[in-house]
Amino acid sequence: MAADVKTLSFEKAVEELEQIVSALERGDVALDRSIEIYERGEALKKHCEALLKAAEDRIEKIRLDRAGKPAGTEPLDGA
Repeated sequence: MAADVKTLSFEKAVEELEQIVSALERGDVALDRSIEIYERGEALKKHCEALLKAAEDRIEKIRLDRAGKPAGTEPLDGA
């Protein structure tokens, strides 16, 4: 049985998603199975998006003072 999507690393989720896309593109999967793997693909996509968002939220940029020396950090999207 396939691993729970929520337990997969980003890399493993993307790898499985690529396999699903490839199988669906080939068109050699039965309709019932296509629906099953499409639904899993949607869950994998959402999981990857959540992991990317969490990573983006943790990334910070270094703030420099007028002399160009590090003066702390701020969120990456902060202005």
